[in-house]
Amino acid sequence: METTMEVTARSVEEAIEIALDQLGAERDQVEIDVISQGKGGILGFGAEPARIKVTLASLPSNLPAVAKLTVDSLLRSMKVSATATPRPQLEGEEDTIEMDIEGEDSGLLIGRRGETLRALQFTVNLLVGQRANGRVILDVEGYRERRYNSLRALASRVAERVASTGRSITLEPMAPNERRVIHMTLADNPRVDTESTGFGENRKITVIPRRN
Repeated sequence: METTMEVTARSVEEAIEIALDQLGAERDQVEIDVISQGKGGILGFGAEPARIKVTLASLPSNLPAVAKLTVDSLLRSMKVSATATPRPQLEGEEDTIEMDIEGEDSGLLIGRRGETLRALQFTVNLLVGQRANGRVILDVEGYRERRYNSLRALASRVAERVASTGRSITLEPMAPNERRVIHMTLADNPRVDTESTGFGENRKITVIPRRN
């Protein structure tokens, strides 16, 4: 099934950009028919807009292709100079695709403690879910793994302090994936336990001394 639309703008190139944004597509995924090149006119008189017809063939339905198309379209709409590259999918995990985003503006996509990255990932998954089944995990310049390593180190330090003082410590609110890192890091620690408290964005982890 094909999608066709007509767009007018001050120039052919501007009309093409508008069409690509509205269709969420790359230039090589559409056929462009220039109906009119438009005219500039004199002092605004006699000007005519450029007019094109753009045809988009059926979009891909496999998760990696849909995820790539979606992320690239969002980055272009946000005017962020960065590109997304899918990581190879692991056997048995075809319903998940991880994507690395790199580029000169990529740092803008992380935000305070990864808040912008989480929001972007949420938006991507909403859009991808309309065309394919599966989950998209985004990373920017290796930020996610650096953050996880930092959380593992934090968990170990806090566990040592809790075990030596016998007093519980409650950490700051974290996203679900970050809380999972803390839980997993301390799961085999014989001296402390972890529990989650609170609701929504205020959910926290408390590290408590294990009672023998």
